[in-house]
Parts: sequence; C-alpha cells; structure tokens
Amino acid sequence: MRAFRIAYDGTDYFGFQRQPDVTTVEDTIFDALRRLEVLAADADKPEGYAAAGRTDAGVSALAQTIAFDAPEWLTPRAINSELPADVRAWASADAPPSFHAIHHASRRTYTYHLYAPATTAVDADDWRSASTPFGNAARVDDERFHAALEALSGAHDFHNLTPDDRNTERSPTLEATRDGAFLVVTVSAGGFSRELVRRLVSLAREVGSEETSLARIDRALESEPLAGHEGIAPAPPEPLVLTAVDYPDLEFSVDETAATSARELFDRRRVEQRTAARISRQLRDGL
Repeated sequence: MRAFRIAYDGTDYFGFQRQPDVTTVEDTIFDALRRLEVLAADADKPEGYAAAGRTDAGVSALAQTIAFDAPEWLTPRAINSELPADVRAWASADAPPSFHAIHHASRRTYTYHLYAPATTAVDADDWRSASTPFGNAARVDDERFHAALEALSGAHDFHNLTPDDRNTERSPTLEATRDGAFLVVTVSAGGFSRELVRRLVSLAREVGSEETSLARIDRALESEPLAGHEGIAPAPPEPLVLTAVDYPDLEFSVDETAATSARELFDRRRVEQRTAARISRQLRDGL
C-alpha cells in the first residue's frame, strides 16, 4: 500500500470525486493510472483505493491524499507524467496493508481566503474594484469576525450548517489572520460534514459585516431546524483549499523533482491569473 499527496487547482473541475459525464480530479487521476498501466482499462478503481476527502466543485487542495496498492516504481513524478498541469502528485509514503485514507486521518485543515476589507483600513483600489461573491464587498470588523469564529469553535451539532442529516456533530477549531483585504480563515477538525466549512465562513462573515448579530450563531446551533428563509448559504467554493490531512503513523517523503515542477506550474498559473485580473481592471476603468 502506498499513499500519495496530491495538489490541484479545482477551478476547472466538478469536485474531486468521480461523477458521470463531468470532469473530476479523481477521474483525471484514474485516467493517468490507466495510461501508466497501473490500473486496468476495465477496472473500476485501484485495489485498496481510498481518498482522504471529497472536495466540492471549484475547491482546490494542497494535501489531498490517496492510497492504493501501487507498484514500487510508481513515484509522484511518474504519476505526473500523465497528469494535466493543474493536478500534481508531490509526495508519497509507505503504508500498512490495512491503511485507509479516510478512516486513518486524525485531522483535516481547510483554508478559506475571504475577501473582506477591514472597517479600519482604506484600500481604494480594492474597495472600488471589488467583485465578490457576497455582493458589494461589505467591510468586515475583525473583532466581530473573530468573536464569531470563537463562538463556532468547539463541539456542536452543526445540523443547520450542512445538508447532511446524520453525523453532524463536529468539533472544529476556527482561526483567522488578516492579509491586506483578505481574512485567511483556517478550519481544522477530525472530519467535516458537507459544505460545513463554507457555511461557517459565510455565517462568520455575516456577523463581521454587521449584517446579523452573534445571536444568529446561537440560533444556528440550536437543535431546532432553521426555517428555509433563515438558512445560511455556503460561501463560494473557489477560495477554499484543503491544506492538510494528518496521519500520525505515516511519514511522507517529498519527491523534490515533482514538487519543484509543481511549484513552477502553479506559479505560472498565478502569473496568468494576475495578468487576467489586470486586463479586467483596465476594461472596468475604461467604462
């Protein structure tokens, strides 16, 4: 059994888990393994295969982890030889035959890059050009935002913050640091219900922008279901990254060749996106 760390830009994928008739990260990996003849053409998935998480459409990952019975020669760089540039294997670890990428993960960490100009800061260009999924880029009071994160941390039943109808009791830790016009929110827990991270961020943003009070959090954590008009919509998926999956008994070895190549490829995509943002800004300013 061998485990692999996978990084991907989820922008152009309909999530990680394979689905019929749409492009997913998992399908892309399986196609690569078939071309490498690690996976038979008619096989459903590799022997013993499991993945650490099922990120939604648009969500990216730094440390998605997959594990399966792999031949000794299969390295991250070998997998990358058949993968597109936005999906990269970069580390691997030997694992015992009983290893399961889902059940043996002790903790998962997500990072959400929330565009949230501070109420105490003035960044004229960011404020004027802000095009955010939350409408008119409401300013966020950091103190209120941190108070919301503190209220949402710890053991709660989050049935009002997920479409799941079971296993909704979780114990997340939520923190945030400011980086210019962004709040970088980290959310860690042993596991997550569907859409939970994005709904936590959305609710904290509502409190931080004074659209609602801290009492809304108390209401969301009550046992009584929220009525439809009271529901908390998930924040958009694109700013979310699966940044860590912890396995206490595994020691991952970084494939330096694969990691260097991945850094170069993702940096190239970063430059392309910054260039596209400048063009959008010029078009905006010319209207």
